[in-house]
Amino acid sequence: MFRPPPGAAHDPLPIRIGKRSAVLWLGLFFALLVALPLLSRLYPAPWLAIIDAFYRSGALVFGGGHLVLPVLHNEVVPPGWVSETTFVAGYGAAQAVPGPLFTFAAFLGAAMSHFPSPWVGGLVCLAAIFLPAFLLVAGTLPFWEQVRHSTRMQAAMMGLNAAVVGLLLAALYDPVWTSAIHQPADLALALPALLALTWLKLPPWLVVIASSAAGWALSVVG
Repeated sequence: MFRPPPGAAHDPLPIRIGKRSAVLWLGLFFALLVALPLLSRLYPAPWLAIIDAFYRSGALVFGGGHLVLPVLHNEVVPPGWVSETTFVAGYGAAQAVPGPLFTFAAFLGAAMSHFPSPWVGGLVCLAAIFLPAFLLVAGTLPFWEQVRHSTRMQAAMMGLNAAVVGLLLAALYDPVWTSAIHQPADLALALPALLALTWLKLPPWLVVIASSAAGWALSVVG
């Protein structure tokens, strides 16, 4: 339904990955996507279920790191791997550091008790959530020029980008709003933080620290 404008001229990418290798990488991507859930059911080990959850989260999310938030929340909180409070606190801390939100997986892995140490849990979950992206990039690069010149693919991407806006609003409401805003005092703390980010353009790490200190003060007074 969309009619994308003609793309600007560009130099072709210097791709050194052959098409046969790319097909193998794509095959591995889909094989893990199908095999990990089956293996986690046949062999109900917590570490295998965790790897499956983080791999699927990285493979099925499109449109930005914040869209992985409700997916991860649904994967780690209901089974009891991470508590609601720990999840929201980790998300707040992740906003204070640079880099993609997918690194939040390292915090979740470190907070779980199913690995020999927090370092092992963090590294395993971080590798599991980023692995699909590496496989997809290696599998699609040889076909990228053909894909980017397809008007149908361009139109589909326009539609997906529009849908992402609604998904971001849904992620803002659940789990961020539903788990953090419970009373007027919470809203009174969140609004200045929002203004500090959007109007004053303060660094996110500073807003996170200030909001944490204000929240602690409110809890002491309350």
